[in-house]
Amino acid sequence: MVHASLVPWLDPETIIHSAGPWALLVVCAIIFAETGLLIGFVLPGDTLLLISGLLSAPEKMFFHVHVYWVALAIAFAAWLGGEVGYLIGRKTGPAVFQREESRLFSKENVDRTNAFFVRFGAAAVIIARFVPVVRTFAPIAAGVGKMNYRKYSLYNAIGALAWGAGVVYLGYALHFIPPVARFVENYIDLILVGAVVVAIVPTGLHLLNVQRKAKREQERTPATNEAEPPAAE
Repeated sequence: MVHASLVPWLDPETIIHSAGPWALLVVCAIIFAETGLLIGFVLPGDTLLLISGLLSAPEKMFFHVHVYWVALAIAFAAWLGGEVGYLIGRKTGPAVFQREESRLFSKENVDRTNAFFVRFGAAAVIIARFVPVVRTFAPIAAGVGKMNYRKYSLYNAIGALAWGAGVVYLGYALHFIPPVARFVENYIDLILVGAVVVAIVPTGLHLLNVQRKAKREQERTPATNEAEPPAAE
């Protein structure tokens, strides 16, 4: 993610303050888009949740409702986005992952998501919530793979609650530690870039390992066929 000062319209505080009385609705719409639509990964989901929590502190109450309702609304938006993403994948099938490369659609992101499912199985629906980009493609991948809907919906709800409500409450709690709150507000993007690197690098390495194994198996197959003796007449 590019630092907010370089891309002002991605600055969470700018987004929230610009929305005024509609701020909570705008935040929920962005979270829904990030987790339910293929264009969502360009949006600042994690930073938005943390700042929403900070602005929900008793001294600020920017959303004019208790942090409980802020967290619940955002978690519901995340769950709803996941449900829509699953239905998109279920209805469109593999074709959605076979689109041509574009600025908003990357085969690398698809491969990264598939590797995530290979590594974590169904639990990837929950874990992916905490990994930018992957959380956008995971619901669609689950739909394409025709994961059992009841199982997916349950995991989707757990992930939405853990990520959506959890990160909001984390931001809310940080407000009571002023030095940490100021540090987070000033360097939020740099912190999250580091978190993304830590989360994505292991997945990337796993993906490379899977690709290498597949390549080795392809190389061995012709050699095995050539080594077989001709059939007796």
